[in-house]
Amino acid sequence: MKVRIIYKKDGGVSVVYPAPKSRRPDETEDQWLERVFSKSTPEGAEFKDIDTDIEDLSDRTFRNAWVKGVNGKAVDVDIPKAREITKDRLRIERKPLLDEQDVLFIKAQEIGADFTKIVAEKQRLRDITKLADIAVTLDELKVLKAAAI
Repeated sequence: MKVRIIYKKDGGVSVVYPAPKSRRPDETEDQWLERVFSKSTPEGAEFKDIDTDIEDLSDRTFRNAWVKGVNGKAVDVDIPKAREITKDRLRIERKPLLDEQDVLFIKAQEIGADFTKIVAEKQRLRDITKLADIAVTLDELKVLKAAAI
């Protein structure tokens, strides 16, 4: 049987996947899970949930926004935290793009060329994080990119 131990940590949750081969022949499943829990979690972990209905947690995009789930889910994603994670990602993505636009702006200014499109692109890049604020679903947050249109 596949199990995992879920516990609250630093405002989020952590997941431990016990190795089935670590179970000793002389211990019950409950004893084994308690031993794994006590060795694998920090002292004072706020809760312990042993979950045998394995949700797919392979997508770790918003790992730092995981919280204890509700309505039978062991793990859920805190949307406001996921928005902040997305904004941080977008800021990293847009930095080289803004740097590139700055160079193009200076070059256009030096030769007296029209830089209206450059200014518009720089504004689009500055505003990209606002899109995370209006996203409702995790899929909407995942598809946001700073890349040039």
